[in-house]
Amino acid sequence: MAQEDIFKKLIAHCKEYGYVFQSSEIYDGLSAVYDYGQNGVELKNNIKKYWWDSMVLLHENIVGLDSAIFMHPTIWKASGHVDAFNDPLIDNKDSKKRYRADILIEEQLAKFEEKMNKEVAKAAKRFGDAFDEKQFRKTNPRVLANQKKYDELHTRFAKALNDNNLEELKQIIIDQGIVCPVSGSRNWTDVRQFNLMFSTEMGSTAEGASTIFLRPETAQGIFVNYLNVQKTGRMKIPFGIAQIGKAFRNEIVARQFIFRMREFEQMEMQFFVRPGTELNWFEKWKNIRMEWHRALGFGDDKYRFHEHEKLAHYANAAVDVEFKFPFGFKEVEGIHSRTDFDLSQHQQHSGKKIQYFDPELNKSYVPYVVETSIGVDRMFLQVISASYCEEEIENNGKKDTRVVLKIPPFLAPVKLAVMPLVKKDGLPEIARKIIDSLKFDFNCRYDEKDSIGKRYRRQDAIGTPFCVTVDHQTTEDNTVTVRYRDTMKQERVATDKLGEIISRQVSFKGVFEKL
Repeated sequence: MAQEDIFKKLIAHCKEYGYVFQSSEIYDGLSAVYDYGQNGVELKNNIKKYWWDSMVLLHENIVGLDSAIFMHPTIWKASGHVDAFNDPLIDNKDSKKRYRADILIEEQLAKFEEKMNKEVAKAAKRFGDAFDEKQFRKTNPRVLANQKKYDELHTRFAKALNDNNLEELKQIIIDQGIVCPVSGSRNWTDVRQFNLMFSTEMGSTAEGASTIFLRPETAQGIFVNYLNVQKTGRMKIPFGIAQIGKAFRNEIVARQFIFRMREFEQMEMQFFVRPGTELNWFEKWKNIRMEWHRALGFGDDKYRFHEHEKLAHYANAAVDVEFKFPFGFKEVEGIHSRTDFDLSQHQQHSGKKIQYFDPELNKSYVPYVVETSIGVDRMFLQVISASYCEEEIENNGKKDTRVVLKIPPFLAPVKLAVMPLVKKDGLPEIARKIIDSLKFDFNCRYDEKDSIGKRYRRQDAIGTPFCVTVDHQTTEDNTVTVRYRDTMKQERVATDKLGEIISRQVSFKGVFEKL
């Protein structure tokens, strides 16, 4: 099945099973804004807990913060967002559609990469175990031709970005013959910059109102509070401050479901270090964060690092962790060495000294910062994309298909569903008692509608790792059938052992021990 078709199915599945809804849907929706349903909010909360605990519980020198969305407008001048927080946009004159110029070129690079990968895949199938991919890539004429095109475009693209050469970006689009996906034409406008910040007004009267911004990132709230946290927490460098919160960007080209939205949530950690040690810490946090993603068990080949073509104005090193979505490898997390840019700028614009006194060096300095920044919504989409499966199974001698979300049990929104086999003979009452005994530890669901087979399928589609069936034998020996989502295997267990069995599988401890 084509990857685009899989992605469409995934989006439909998210709505059908209470994960994600279009915001304001009864009013025909609001573009690039989404609401999380009853299962979506549970998964989202579990993802946030996985990140938060891995930062704050597993590191003695990292603490939390919750800063305000509204901040003094000078903060965004100091940070460079007022002047430099822009995207290069280009319009197609025929379709009237607007695109990010850099993404159009990145998609062209991806096409060359895809052509090379197809040649490799065909050869691998033809030669089997004897296939030497490295040698093939070095010698195959078609691969070499596409690699040359990729390298030439990549070099030209990187230079245009670093030079902020908008004319060259347009010329690349023209030279590559890139067409509008809607009109199919090459009738492009010039490339121009567009600031992404939302502005609003604060004040009791229109005349006295001042313009402020909805924060486009959560990092600045950490920077302006770093000395408060350091002093009140008696923190010694190196130390980190973690925060989860909403951010807002006026994305003109918002698409791919919840991958790029106008209102989204970030999980950011700013790690304060001595000047001169920042690149060592940058490498360390690169590895820590990649291990965090891989610990989910979706496959190491689903992840890769992507070095930035153009460094942001505040950075001296930057890399993305990319995940292979149905629409290709895309960024889920950024790791940046931000130098002392932010803190020095806030010190200058505020007129307040925000240096750290280092007792070991017996001197004060503005710390350098290494940042890890991950989007909750992109992480959510990563989990759903990696977990969505359509499996062919035997059902009463016939072939059938089941749709299952193989979400890691510790992240699953519902941990177990308890089902009476029939709605009589005291079985519903026993099922309710089981839920009452477990609901303080796990998110449980009671399900008595439809046949037991249909109920299993429903819970598979939700991603529930355990189904507990209460039947007539339960009334005799106090045992139930536990059915496991991924294998569909069933086993008979005593009801008083359920908590222990489920705890082992859904505990965060097991995954944290891998980190």
